[in-house]
Amino acid sequence: MRDQGRLFPDKILVQLLALQAQVRAEPPRTQAELLAQISAARMLLNQYEAALATADQVVAYGKSLGDDVIVAKGLLAKARVSIAREDSETGYRQALEAEQLALRGDDRSALAQAEIAVGAASTGQGLFTTALERLQRAVDRARQVDDDPMLLFNALRSICRLYVQIKERDKAYATLDELTAIAEKQRLPTQMALQKISEHTVASAFGHPERALRAQLDSLALQRKLGARRMLGSTLNNLADAYLKRRDYPQAAAYAGEALQTTQGLDETDSDATARVNLGHAYLGMGRIAEGRKNFEAGLKWFEDAGNKPGLQEVLLEYGQALEAAGDMAGAVRAYHRERAIYNELFETKRQKALLELQERNETDKKQRQIALLESENHNHLLMQRIWWLLAAVLALVSVVVGLLYRKIRLANARLASKNLELKALSTLDPLTGLYNRRHFQDCMAGLAPGERRGQAGGAPDGDMVGALFLLDVDHFKHVNDTYGHAAGDVVLKMVARQLRAVMRESDLVVRWGGEEFLAYVPALPRQRIDEVARSILLGISSQAVCHQDRQLSVRVSIGYAPFPLAPAGEPLGWERVINLADMALYLAKTQGRNRAYGVRGFAQRQPIPVEEVEQDLERAWRAGQVDLQLVLGDSAYAQECA
Repeated sequence: MRDQGRLFPDKILVQLLALQAQVRAEPPRTQAELLAQISAARMLLNQYEAALATADQVVAYGKSLGDDVIVAKGLLAKARVSIAREDSETGYRQALEAEQLALRGDDRSALAQAEIAVGAASTGQGLFTTALERLQRAVDRARQVDDDPMLLFNALRSICRLYVQIKERDKAYATLDELTAIAEKQRLPTQMALQKISEHTVASAFGHPERALRAQLDSLALQRKLGARRMLGSTLNNLADAYLKRRDYPQAAAYAGEALQTTQGLDETDSDATARVNLGHAYLGMGRIAEGRKNFEAGLKWFEDAGNKPGLQEVLLEYGQALEAAGDMAGAVRAYHRERAIYNELFETKRQKALLELQERNETDKKQRQIALLESENHNHLLMQRIWWLLAAVLALVSVVVGLLYRKIRLANARLASKNLELKALSTLDPLTGLYNRRHFQDCMAGLAPGERRGQAGGAPDGDMVGALFLLDVDHFKHVNDTYGHAAGDVVLKMVARQLRAVMRESDLVVRWGGEEFLAYVPALPRQRIDEVARSILLGISSQAVCHQDRQLSVRVSIGYAPFPLAPAGEPLGWERVINLADMALYLAKTQGRNRAYGVRGFAQRQPIPVEEVEQDLERAWRAGQVDLQLVLGDSAYAQECA
């Protein structure tokens, strides 16, 4: 029955509820296991509050009996609901407590399940080392349990997903082979369906799209045969997404439409929203603009109502790209502005959360240091009292001891200060490229004096020397990730960072702005050389090919740039607004063919307009003569223009 729960949770829930009266004479752990399975079925039906209430029953029942294993089962049920709700932090705490109780109760099966839950919650928080340690222990422990055919299978699936996330290709495929062998041997329907899902995940992540598609189609056929409607909706959505990447829009629309029909009446609103987005994307690809917009907006509404801002940002990005590909540039710009607004909001939220966490850690460390220092001082005080009472003659020896202790504290404080400086340096660097991150750039700009912001150099005529901001984005980066995998994308980002270091001066600031975007800040250069710097960046990056898995990948970038400070109508703009103008120029470079740069040189002096209007539509302002833009072409684009 537990094997069938993933496929038919609604039917299994009815059967489990009917069993409650029959198991009242059974041992307490059997009754607790039944309640835990009822909680799991309700969770799979998205009945999260009911699932938590049932899990609380298990915890209360275990505490009334003083049975740690039963309490652990209840906490595990609560942890699974928290993880399903994407509250990894709460799930992590609950799973850790369940692990300690299961260890105390000496129950291998419960302990292995707790370790799987800790691994899943750790992965959700980005604690990959902890996740790997727990999941390896869970796999080893599950091999020692013979009466649960799903335990080892679930442990292997969890560690396989982790290997994909940390890009351990060989280990992921080796684990997948073992999963396949177990599924073929035991022939359990749930295992066969989940094995195909794992195969699709591994093959997609490591650049085997054909194998991934076959696995999805096999899984679809099996789920149709079994009549597993809830799992079927997710698989159909994944297939629609796969065919969207192949630009087979009719097939993608067919699968997305079937997903909508399949989940009708199942209260699977998140699956419906995904199907709407896929259907809208497919319709836009087929030129059915009105239908595409309607379905996309329906999907977006679910993400807005659910408050899922990360998901909403991702869908808006896809929406804008689909509108751009369909030729609806105005709609694409609107979607882009909506996506940017949410991105900035999420970035600020993450930044504030990170600052609060850092402050909490610093306060905790400070309190611990104070406690340790107080304990040390108390110990020294008592020691000196005893020495004075018992050995007054050895005062010189006491002085030496106190001196040594004081020196030890000074050394400890010096080491702590050194470690704090190292942590501060690490917090300003991007771990992939080694460039500074956005936080460092913001700190640098906040720390500039007004005279430094002008970009003036001693002895230069006023206005000849300026600063400049260059915002660049890797062209077709999503295509590289989708076609060759994220490992190839990482290689591309490292190459771009390396070439930027080579092109820019040591006095310039090069920053990874986010994703595939980079920013370069030149504090001072002659005004007439700004365009030359843009061309140097274009040519410097395009001159280097990336080698990945015996393939040569050519890389191009698009750039938006502007002098800094920029002062329309004599009123200097803040650096944030200058970057926003550079971002709009970058978007113009993207829409005009990529591999080029557009620079904002200035504003019309005769008929000045509000900067807000320029920010809404830079291209329109340019064509109206209200903004002066400079076009710089890349290597292939420049050659075509000259020809």
